[in-house]
Amino acid sequence: MAKTPGARPTAQKPKTSPAKPAAATPAVATAAAAEAAPAKKRISPAQFFREVRAEARKVTWTSRKETWITSVMVLIMVVTASLFLFVVDLVLRFGIGAIIKLGS
Repeated sequence: MAKTPGARPTAQKPKTSPAKPAAATPAVATAAAAEAAPAKKRISPAQFFREVRAEARKVTWTSRKETWITSVMVLIMVVTASLFLFVVDLVLRFGIGAIIKLGS
């Protein structure tokens, strides 16, 4: 549904799906679905690569600066998480050691 400039959204009725008939066996349902689905059009490898290149041109690639900043942020988060886990490991090690000493 195309939007017109200045058009306000309107309330839509919820879509209900029609009741599906119960199939006797899964094989029957698969066969019926295969008959109902139209065959896919085969394309040549050259056409496939042309379409891939066209889609790749639509991608918004990040700049070197954005990539560098993101990489530094990831590095900072990895260091922060490793320090946190190191501290938690130390606390648990000393806590469990203290409990073992109490028992012996």
